[in-house]
Amino acid sequence: MSFFKTAGLFSLLVLSTFYDGSAQSAKQPNFIIILADDLGYGDLSCYGHPTIRTPHLDRMAAEGTRFTQFYVAANVCTPSRAALLTGRLPIRNGIFGKRVVFFTNSANGLPHSEVTLAKALKTKGYQTGLVGKWHLGSRPEYLPLNYGFDSYFGLPYSNDMGKVGSISGSKAAGIPPNTNPPLPLYRDHTVIETEPDQRLLTKRYTDEVLNFISKSQGKPFFMYYASPFPHVPLYASDDFAGKSKRGLYGDVVEELDWSVGQILKKLKDLKLDKNTYVVFLSDNGPWLIKNRLEEEGGSAGPLFEAKGSTYEGGMRVPAIVWGPGLVKANTVSSAVATSMDLFPTILALAKVPLPNDRVLDGQNINDLLTGKKEKVTDLVYYYDSDRLYAIRKGPWKAHFTTHPSYSPEAPVPHEPALLYNLEVDPGERYEVGSKHPEILEDLKKEFEKHRAGVVPVPPLLDAIVEK
Repeated sequence: MSFFKTAGLFSLLVLSTFYDGSAQSAKQPNFIIILADDLGYGDLSCYGHPTIRTPHLDRMAAEGTRFTQFYVAANVCTPSRAALLTGRLPIRNGIFGKRVVFFTNSANGLPHSEVTLAKALKTKGYQTGLVGKWHLGSRPEYLPLNYGFDSYFGLPYSNDMGKVGSISGSKAAGIPPNTNPPLPLYRDHTVIETEPDQRLLTKRYTDEVLNFISKSQGKPFFMYYASPFPHVPLYASDDFAGKSKRGLYGDVVEELDWSVGQILKKLKDLKLDKNTYVVFLSDNGPWLIKNRLEEEGGSAGPLFEAKGSTYEGGMRVPAIVWGPGLVKANTVSSAVATSMDLFPTILALAKVPLPNDRVLDGQNINDLLTGKKEKVTDLVYYYDSDRLYAIRKGPWKAHFTTHPSYSPEAPVPHEPALLYNLEVDPGERYEVGSKHPEILEDLKKEFEKHRAGVVPVPPLLDAIVEK
């Protein structure tokens, strides 16, 4: 081969490589959010669990950014999910109340005036899909296709709200045992099964996500995959049942890890990985009472308390963001971030303008993902329903009210507030308020400033449809 032919071939290869990379980077990025249900901060091996094996999530963390101080906006699932999809604290849209979450006889759902991630991304031509647990309203007018999703396959509420399995959630809502309707499995607007075999749900949901990715390639897409697990009742398929040293709970988490691995593999096989952001997180802390009674709850690791509380174990969750070439790899970030940050971050990456007619509580954290910044915000608000119990600023957290998860005791107000240094004491074991009165005073001002800026709205969780 002559020099000129060789040089020409080399130039063509370089041009081809450059073109492929440019074409991919010029495309609108894809987004996948994988949301676990009641997964604790300490339940993954990359977060320190000694017996639950999560190799795919560990690899996802090694190839991306793993957060150690990532928060959700609520200590239970319905308000947490509303905040994730809207970038807003639940206190701003009424997703709170004495009933805590939506149940089978709830009359309301997420207000249609809310702008969800799916609805916003649709304005830029995104294909949008939801697989798994919705839990933002189960009446027909409140199902996902009314909020910007093109497709939906899953359960409208928690997997314990049918006739089979645990009915603890129903008991908490004052619903008599066995009066729930059969657990419905939806495809779009239609119930296609009742009381589906939950041992097969993770595999069926994984297949749905993979099919959505395959069908959507060539167009930008957003997939919200909300697993019903490891919320109780726990179910694992035959391939995973009895395989974990952690028992059934570990089986379920390891199958969820397998599911994540299948999704990452599909993206790589279709050469979509370098243009896709994948986020994995939990909706709140672990349901520890289930661990105490039946060994069916998770672990908050070094954190104190669990789901249902405003201690760290209730609202600090595992969170991993992956995107080869998009997200800084092999990074452990101690930056404070929240699930509400996903809304403005994803819209900015998709070049979708933010809604300007409402208050947003999230921040664009892309500079954290690329490593350009080590901090975007240092404020966290810890709500229990419509009550602001605690506030974090920098390393300091002040508890103005405390209440252990699922305790029959009344909440306990604190004056002065209890003060903890979370970067020294993430387990909230050593109260240091007497040593730092000036910090307590500053946090009290931040607390009052925030409450003064929140316009009260009526609670939506308490209205029911009489059966």
